[in-house]
This record gives sequence, structure tokens and C-alpha cells, in this order.
Amino acid sequence: MSGQSAHLRDKLPLQSGRFEFLAPRFESGVAELPYRVASPALDGEGVHFVERVTFPGAPDINALPAARQHAVQAALRCLHWLAGVSYYKALLPPDLEFAYPLSTSAAALAEAVYTHGLAEFAHSNRLTLAPRFVARENSATGPAPGAVLDLDARALIAIGGGKDSLVSIEAAKRAGLPACAVWIGRSDLIAATAAASGLPCLNIRRELAPELFSLNEQGALNGHIPVTAINSGILALAAVLYGYRDIIFSNERSADAPTLHHGNMAVNHQWSKSSAFEHAFAALLKNEVAEDLNYFSALRPFSELAITKKFASFQQYDALFSSCNRNFRILGDKPTSRWCGQCPKCHFVFLALAPFVAKPRLLKVFGRNLLDDATLAENFDALMEWQSQKPFECVGEAMESRAAMAELAARADWREDALVQRFSKQIQPNIAAPDLTAAMRADPAALARLPEALRIALDQLDTPSAI
Repeated sequence: MSGQSAHLRDKLPLQSGRFEFLAPRFESGVAELPYRVASPALDGEGVHFVERVTFPGAPDINALPAARQHAVQAALRCLHWLAGVSYYKALLPPDLEFAYPLSTSAAALAEAVYTHGLAEFAHSNRLTLAPRFVARENSATGPAPGAVLDLDARALIAIGGGKDSLVSIEAAKRAGLPACAVWIGRSDLIAATAAASGLPCLNIRRELAPELFSLNEQGALNGHIPVTAINSGILALAAVLYGYRDIIFSNERSADAPTLHHGNMAVNHQWSKSSAFEHAFAALLKNEVAEDLNYFSALRPFSELAITKKFASFQQYDALFSSCNRNFRILGDKPTSRWCGQCPKCHFVFLALAPFVAKPRLLKVFGRNLLDDATLAENFDALMEWQSQKPFECVGEAMESRAAMAELAARADWREDALVQRFSKQIQPNIAAPDLTAAMRADPAALARLPEALRIALDQLDTPSAI
């Protein structure tokens, strides 16, 4: 890339050229995911990227049965096109080429990931995206796609260090489901939380291609990506490698709610956590990787408030858990404590926990009372979508924030705090705030889709609250 302009954006439009999905490889526990982009914005030069994902203690795939080897390769290709979104977004080449076949189902899901999963990115950069993935069916002989692999009846549970995944873990323990807490990337915070869960732990390492950061420094397009989709691909490959039947995430009902609408497009910060992605990806894995491989969210039936009520009884995690995304940045400064107190995630989690956790305990967790800080008024207004737009963050629905605030306004221990008082006087008279019970009602259809033992265990996690 020598001789390039230091400002790629000066060469707009960048949506030209070709993006190549080169053949991925898996060897000695490392998945290598190569890509190449050629664009006029690069002065005719092409840029190669190789992302590497390391699976500790992975078996020699050549020693696996033929059907299992086939499943590994199918999962590897799936991860490859999912992870490619990080590199595609830098220059948005319209021509896409694959070194391997792409089924009709895979092409449809890839197109959704690169469109809906990048909708926030497109909105932020004032772009219109229309990537087109053309199916090219596999005519090669070999084991049938989606063969039954007799995977062990145990689960990989994705853990992110926050309350949601800990609820899933505790439910799995109560259900007697053998499980492993798994996370991607280096994080001492997640490692400590996973260790406290008492489950076996697996830390998978992901190394982004350094050329991507170089392009970003030169002005390539950047922004939000559907990272949960990428992590789902990583865990699908891990499940086949290590022999796990279930892949469990902890995405809740509010992930289906769009952040905003831009023209005819719903822009959802949490699209790759949505039920739409979950159901499509689960079907793809069964059809093309392994028929007995299950991918689902244990918390899909529940609102965030219902989840925080379940989490409230697990005081052993108070000094460990954090949902503050500033702790998990790839680049940039991280907060000096587990909760920065300034981001939408901190604000929402504080508000969502307040109805269910004794006030002294909650203040000890966060180190301060966020609801008694008048300077944060606009931030909490955004959570309630009161004369403000919902933030681009993984937060609950506005009705949940309104219901939680209304509940606190009726509590003697909270009603005198600055933002609760403000809500009572300025906002509550102008809205129809749902009550807490209504905001916590579970979706019966989503409940019915959960394994019975897990459904019963989740129900048992509901303990007397501070209401």
C-alpha cells in the first residue's frame, strides 16, 4: 500500500472494485481467514488480509471421521464469510468473489448480514448498501451436508462478562446441562467472571488482520459491525471441533426492536442478536454443518427487566460482572473501573437493576448513584425515548426504562433522587408508563422453543425481589 494517499475518503466513491473470499484454512488449531480487496481507491493496488482464530487444544482434524471433517470445513467456510464483513466495510467493493461454493441459504443469510448487520454503519456514514451474494451450489461428492455427528449433549455458553450470560450459565447449572463458558479475545474481566461461574472455561483468540487498522488510519470507512454474527460463526466451528451439541447465547427479546428507521430500512444496533438472525443461522447450521448442532439464545423469551430480576439473586458476581462496553474495546482507552458511569450500557443496567437490588448493594456495585446525577438527564431520556432518540447500544426497550423509572418513583428509597424526581414531575404526567409486571411478561412462543429442562430452570431463577 506504499504511495497511497493518507486520506482514502478523498477518493470517494469507495464503492468500487472487487472483494475476494480466498480459500480458508484450518491447521494446528488455527483458522486462517484470507481475503483480498482491489479498488481504484487503492491506486490499483490490492490489499490482502488474513484473520486468525486460535482454538486451544483443538483436535487434529485429519484424525476425525469423514463426516466430522466435512462439518469442520463447512463451519470454517461459514465463519469465513461472516468474519469478512469487518474487511468488506472498509471500501465496500460491489463485486464479490468466492473460492468455494455458496448455497442459496448461505447466500441469503450473507446478504442479510452484510445489509441489516451493517445498517447502522451505513446510516452513520450516509451510505446505501446493496451487496449481492450469488449462490453457487456445491456439486462435489462427499458426506451429506448436515449429517448427524452424534455430538455430546453439552453446551458452549458464550460469556461476555455481563449479567445476561451469567443468567444463562446459572440456568444451565440448575438444569444439569454440562457446559463450558467460552469467550473470544483477551479480557481479564471476562476470565475472572467465567472462573467464578465454576464452569470449565475456553478462551478462543481472534487476531484481526493488521492491514485493516492501517486502512482505517488512512481514512477507510469504519463503524459498527454485526460482531455477534462473527462470534456465532466462531462458536459453531468450536462446537464441531470439540464435540458440543449446543451453542447458547444470551440475547433477549429487546434485540428485535430497531434503534430507528432510515428510509425503508430498519436500523437495529442489535440485529445480529435478533431472532431473525438466530433462526436463520440455526437453520443453516443444521442444513449445512451438522443436523444435531443446536444454536439458540436461552434468554430470547425475556425482557431485560425479567433478566435483571433473575440476576438479582446472584450476589457472588457483584464485584466481577460488567456490561460497560468500554471495557471491551479493541482500541482506545478503557475505564479505570468496571463501570464508566457515562455510557448508555452503564445507565441502562443501573436503571434495570434498581427495582430488584437493594439500593446500598447497587451503589456499591457501580460506585455511585447514577440516578442522583442531574447531568445525566439527557442520557436517561434517551433510554426512555422521551423527546430523544434511542442510543446505538445494546439496551432494553423504552417501555422497560419507563416502567423501571415509574416503579422507582413509587419507592421511598429512590423517589428523592434527582432523575427520579425529574421523571415524576416532568415525564410521567405525559406518558403511559407500563407497570413492571407487564414489562417483564415472557413471550410464550419463544419459551416453548427452549429445551424443557432449561425452561424450568429459568423459571426457578425468579426469586423474591426488592419490590
